[in-house]
Amino acid sequence: MGSVKKKRRTKMAKHKRRKRLRAMRHKKR
Repeated sequence: MGSVKKKRRTKMAKHKRRKRLRAMRHKKR
């Protein structure tokens, strides 16, 4: 169970990073 929770946390972090990258792209525009 612990490993699964860790994997989920990494997935969320990746999602958050993608959202940040999108925001940066919009700001540049």
